Amino acid sequence: MARKTTQSLAERLGRVQAQLAALTERLERLEAAAAEPPSTGEAALLLPAPRTAAPPEPAGPGVTEDDLIAISAALGAYLGVRVRIKQIRLLSSHAWAQQGRVSIQASHNIHH
Repeated sequence: MARKTTQSLAERLGRVQAQLAALTERLERLEAAAAEPPSTGEAALLLPAPRTAAPPEPAGPGVTEDDLIAISAALGAYLGVRVRIKQIRLLSSHAWAQQGRVSIQASHNIHH
């Protein structure tokens, strides 16, 4: 019985190693493709269309035009291309506020 278990484990390990090899090869191809500059036809498919200097689209009540400009600039710097923001949704979550309070409270020195 132990031999059967060892054999099945060896078979599973072989399958996992084959999958790992295939994924490694796929990752290397994707990284190589990302390193190469795309051809003109591919660039049109991959990159957003260039945007003129028109003002950003109006946003909801909580997002100002300055916020849109800052978000657009940050995304452009991160992605390396100009981006067009189509939609911004504000999600109400108390997690950020709670984490901020925890961070501030943890930074205080407690004197005995």
